[in-house]
This record gives sequence, C-alpha cells and structure tokens, in this order.
Amino acid sequence: MVVDKALSICILNAYPKESREKFDRSNVGHPHDMYRDFLSTYVPRAKVDIAFVADVDLPLLSDDEISAYDGFIWTGSDLTIYHTDDPRVARQIALAKRIYDIGVPSYGSCWAIQMAVVAAGGEVRANPKGREWGIARGITQTQEGKKSLLLQGKPDRYDGFIMHLDEVTKLPSGATLLATNEHTHVQAVEVKHGKGVFWATQYHPEYNLYEMARLIAARDEPLVREGFFATTDQVAAYAAKMLALYENPSSKELRAELKVGDDIIDPVIRQQEMRNWIDHLVIPNTSNR
Repeated sequence: MVVDKALSICILNAYPKESREKFDRSNVGHPHDMYRDFLSTYVPRAKVDIAFVADVDLPLLSDDEISAYDGFIWTGSDLTIYHTDDPRVARQIALAKRIYDIGVPSYGSCWAIQMAVVAAGGEVRANPKGREWGIARGITQTQEGKKSLLLQGKPDRYDGFIMHLDEVTKLPSGATLLATNEHTHVQAVEVKHGKGVFWATQYHPEYNLYEMARLIAARDEPLVREGFFATTDQVAAYAAKMLALYENPSSKELRAELKVGDDIIDPVIRQQEMRNWIDHLVIPNTSNR
C-alpha cells in the first residue's frame, strides 16, 4: 500500500556525531536511513529532512521550522536521558517540549519512548534486569493498547527488535500504557502533553533481521561482558544466523533456532506502528492545521 500524500516529515537523529562515525566504522546502519526507507515506500511523495539534534554545534529547529513539519520521528540513541547535565541530552529534551507545545505529532522507538515520557514530566532509570537485546519477547497489549490506534492491526502478543539498558519507570500525566512485557514494563505508550501527541515504542519496528544482526555484531564486547555470550565469536555466529534468515526468511530450521515468527520477518506486521502513525496521527493533523 502507498499513501499519496505530500507530507513534510523531519527525522531527528538523536545519536551524537562520534557514535554515528562509529556506526560507519563498525558497519552498522543509521536509524534515520531505516526510517527514510520506510517513508520512501509508504509515503513516496513525502519531503523528508534529517536533523542531528545531539550535535551541540548545530542550531536546533526554530518554532517556525517546527510548525512547518507535519510530523517528527525520533531515532534511538546511545545517550542516557537522565544525564540532564549533558548538553547533548538537555537540548533534545528542550526540543521535545517545544514540539509538544506547538502540537506537531511525534513518533519513535527506544530513546524516543524515553524522550516522550521525560519531556512530559515522567521518569526513566537503568533497568535493574539489565540489557534487553536482539528480540523483545512476549510484548503484550494492555486493554488500552487493544483499543489504541498505534497498535491497530498488531497481534495481541508479539515480538519486536530491541536493544536498550534503560526503561521508563514513571509515566507522566496524559500518558497511556499500551504494551508491556516481562523485561520492560513500558514497551509502548501514547503521551498527550501540551498541544501534542507522541506515540512511541521501546522496541524497534524500523529494524529488520539484517540491521539487527549488524548492530548485535557491533555490540559483541558488551554482550560478552554482560554474560549473554561466552566469546565474541559466539556473538558473530549468532549474528550470522540472523543474516542467513534475512536472506532466506522461509527457513524453518533458522526460524526455529532463532525463535522468530512472522511478527519479526513480515514488514506488514512489524512496521504496523509506523503506518498507523502516518494514517491516524499525521494525516489527520495536516487537515486540522
């Protein structure tokens, strides 16, 4: 399906420059490219801009520039959102607050769900259960989630790509918990604050097996250090199996070994949240402006 709308979308890459350069050296995909690829397929007429909002030497968007967009997409980040003395973090929180005040809808994953909550008065802390990586298992819609437009068309229980250490610990006023799992209580949320609405997930609908395999391979040392693998060679072998399944998604053997179903492989299921945001939040907002 293609949406024939000439939207104006800004992708906010929340990674600092040194991390983006490390991605290039480590053969890791940039999340703004993953979102841009989705938009080019689903809303091919959309004008898509990228803003590197962690770069303190670059100016943030003005209020007029914010108002000119139909929607904002926030990527993940390897920054820590409760380190508010870090100017790379503080400036992003300030930007999110202004977007709320102006009323342009936002969407995003991982860092984005933390940004959605903190900018509206909620809290995030390190997850005492440690890293959730690779595939988040058993994400389950709440009763509110089953009625939400963000998760419309998703299975009641599903898996999703994920890589994070922190979690939302306190939802702000105006937030609705939409999905949860055993490792991370807040997996999907809607936050209404000021004039704006922010739909976000802790997991990554924008990723696929290829991109997650590359990210896992690049995170080999912390995955070994944290006890998930005995050696970096084991990490590489696991990532290679993900890549093999990406190349051959019908492989029953690899699907069984990696415990991967259609909710991970099929983009129609995996990317439903992003299509819902365009259909139910961005396009209606353009007609109301």
